[in-house]
Amino acid sequence: MTQWDPGAWQEYLVDAAQRSVLYADMMRQRGNQYLEHTAQTVPHVLSYKFEPVLDGRTFEQPVNFGLVRIIPPEGVTIDERARPFVVIDPRAGHGPGIGGFKADSEIGVILEAGHPCYFVGFGPEPEPGQTIEKTLRAQAWFLEAVIERHPQAQGLPAIIGNCQAGWALLMLAAVRPELCGPLIVAGSPLSYWEGVRGANPMRYTGGLLGGSWLTALTGDMGNGKFDGASLVTNFEQLDPANTLWSKQYNVYSKVDTEGPRFLGFERWWGGHVLLNAEEMQFIVDQLFVGDNLASGEIVLSDGMRVDLRNIRSPIICFCSKGDNITPPQQALGWIPHLYDNLDDIRVAGQTIIYAVHEGIGHLGIFVSGSVAKKEHREFASNIELIDCLPPGLYEAVMKRKSGDDMNVDLASGDFISRFEMRTPDDIRALGCNSAEDERAFAAVARTSEITHGLYRTMLQPWVRAMASEEMAEWMREMHPARMGTEMFSDRNPFVAPIAAWADAVRADRRPASADNPFLAVQESWSRLIVTGLDAYRDVRDALQEQMFFSIYGQPLVQALLGLKVTDGELRRHPGTVPEHVAFVERRVEELRSRIEAGGLREAGIRALVYVRMPTEMVDERGFEILRRIHETEGGDLTLEDFKRTLREQFFMLLLDERRAVEALPKLIAGHEAEARRMLERVRTVVKASDTMNEASEARLEEVTRLFKAPRSRQRARSARKPEA
Repeated sequence: MTQWDPGAWQEYLVDAAQRSVLYADMMRQRGNQYLEHTAQTVPHVLSYKFEPVLDGRTFEQPVNFGLVRIIPPEGVTIDERARPFVVIDPRAGHGPGIGGFKADSEIGVILEAGHPCYFVGFGPEPEPGQTIEKTLRAQAWFLEAVIERHPQAQGLPAIIGNCQAGWALLMLAAVRPELCGPLIVAGSPLSYWEGVRGANPMRYTGGLLGGSWLTALTGDMGNGKFDGASLVTNFEQLDPANTLWSKQYNVYSKVDTEGPRFLGFERWWGGHVLLNAEEMQFIVDQLFVGDNLASGEIVLSDGMRVDLRNIRSPIICFCSKGDNITPPQQALGWIPHLYDNLDDIRVAGQTIIYAVHEGIGHLGIFVSGSVAKKEHREFASNIELIDCLPPGLYEAVMKRKSGDDMNVDLASGDFISRFEMRTPDDIRALGCNSAEDERAFAAVARTSEITHGLYRTMLQPWVRAMASEEMAEWMREMHPARMGTEMFSDRNPFVAPIAAWADAVRADRRPASADNPFLAVQESWSRLIVTGLDAYRDVRDALQEQMFFSIYGQPLVQALLGLKVTDGELRRHPGTVPEHVAFVERRVEELRSRIEAGGLREAGIRALVYVRMPTEMVDERGFEILRRIHETEGGDLTLEDFKRTLREQFFMLLLDERRAVEALPKLIAGHEAEARRMLERVRTVVKASDTMNEASEARLEEVTRLFKAPRSRQRARSARKPEA
C-alpha cells in the first residue's frame, strides 16, 4: 500500500473507529472490575488458592494484616522439610497480591523450587489505633506461627519484602532477629536522602512541600485516615508520558490482545487502600523526610532502638537502575552509611548481597516474568547457599549457561549464580550525596519539624474539629483516580450501551493490515507526543531540583535553621556502642584460643574457605556438590551447625591466617584414615567451577601438603621404631 492509496485510508479509518469502540469498552470493563474488586471484604489479586492461618484483626492490638498459606497448584510438589518462605506485600496505596500476581511471580518460583510458601496481605481499611509498631508486632506473631508449623525445617523462614514492605521487614528483623532467615528486599527505599542530581527528583518532594505538615493536614481532613490513592497518584506523576499517554495508547493500539494484561494490572494498581494518619505520619517523618532508618534514630515505644546492625540474617537487596521510585542509591545507600569498610561489615557479623538490574522499572521488579524467571528464581534456588555465606558484602552475578561452562548440571535453571566480594566503595561508586547535599536535606528535616509543629499548634485543632467521616468519605470518592474509573462503568447510563457496540464490532472486526502506512503515521504521532511529555518532565524535574537547592542549599537558610556551615556530618552515623566493642573483643579472643581446637570437620571447612578466599567469590556449583555430599553421606551436621562452623573458621583465617593454616595438621591428627577422603572432598568442591585462579591453585597445593603431613610424620615414627 502507498500513503495516498484511498483503500489504505478507508481501511485505517474503519480499524481506528473499531479500536475506539473496543478501547471504550475496555475502560468500561475496568470501571466494572473496580467496583467488584472494592466491594470485596479483603480484595486481592493473588492468582493462587490459599488457606487462612492468622487474622490480625482478631489480635489484642488489631491490625488489618493477615497470614495465609499458599496452596500449590496441581502438579507442584512441596517438600515440607524445606525452608518456608514468607512474602510480605507492600502497602503503598494500592491493593495486595502483587507477589502472586501470576504464575511467573515470586510466589510462583518459590513453589516451583518446592518450598512451603506463606503470604502476608492486608485489608483496605486500617484498624482503629493501628500503627507501624503494632503492625511489626503482628508480623512477628505471623513468623512465630510459620516457625511453629515447620519444626522439621532446617533454617528459619526466608522472607521477601517488596517495596514499602522491605523497610518494614528490616525494622522487624532488627528488633526480632531470632525470627528471621534470609531477607530479600526488592525495590525497597531504605536511604531516602540518597540519589544523584538530575536523576532522582522524588527525593525533593518533602522539601518543596515545606515538610510533613501537609501529610498531617491530609490525614486530619480524612478524619484520621490517609487515602492511598494520593500515593499512587504521586508515583504516576513521575512519568507523565506513561500516565497520560503511553499506557492508554498501548491498549488502544493493541486492543485485540492487550485486554487481559491491562485489566489484570489495573485490578491491583487501582485497588486503592487506606492507611491510618498516624501510620502515614510515621513513614513521612521518620523515613521520607527524616531518613532515620539508616541512622539508627528510630526508637519504638518500648525503648527499643531500630539498629539495622542487629540483623543476623543475610540481607539480599534487589534494585534496578531503571527504577525512578527506588533507585539503587536509595536501596543500597544505607550500607556505606552504616559501614565505612568491609571489615566493619565482617565485625558486625552481617552478610549483605545486592543485585542491580540494568533497566527494569519499579513495578517490573515484582511483576515482570523475566525478572521472576531470573533473579527471583536464582535467589529462591540458592537460598541455602546464601544463608551459609561468610560475613561480608557481595554482589549477585547471574551468568546464562553456555557450553563452555564447567559442571553446568550443578546449577539450577538457565543461569549460574555466583556471589562476588565487594566493598562499601563499590556502593559509593553508584552515586551518593556530597556534603552540600547532606546539609540541604538536613535543612529540610529541620524545616519539617518547624512547619509541622506550627501546624499542630495553630491549625490542627480547627481542622480536626471541622472534619467528619462523611466529609472524608466524600473527598475519597471525589479523588480523580477513583472518580474517573467509576464514571466509566455501567453505573453511568451513558456508558452502559458501549458493551453492545463492542460486541457488534467484535462480530465484524476488520483490523488494518500491518503494512498500512497510516498505522506508521499513527506510531509517529505517538512517539512525538511521548517525546514532548518527556521533555516537559525533564524541564519540570530540573526546575524542581534547582528550586530545592536554591532554597535549602543556601548557607543563610541553613544557619537560620541552626545548622553550622562547617558541620562535616549532620546525620548521625551509628557508632559502635561500648557493649558491642567489648563483645567483639571477647569473641576475638575466644576465636584465637580455638584456632588449634577442633577435628577433621573443622579442618575440612577451614581448608575449603582458605583455598577459595583469593577468588573473592562463591559459586553455586561448589555448594551444590557440598550439599550432595552431605545428603549421600549423612552425618549429624545440620545447616545451622555448618553455618556456625563456616563463620568461625572464616573469622579465624581473617584474624591470623598463617597460624590457622599451619594448625591444619593438628586438627586432622588421629584422623589420618579419613583425611585423604576429606581432602578429595575439598578438591572436588573448589574445582566444581571455573573461577579458580593461580593463588587458589597454590593454596590448594599447600593444603594438600598439610593434609599429608600427619601421615608423613606417622610413617617416620614407624620407621624409627626399633625391631622387637
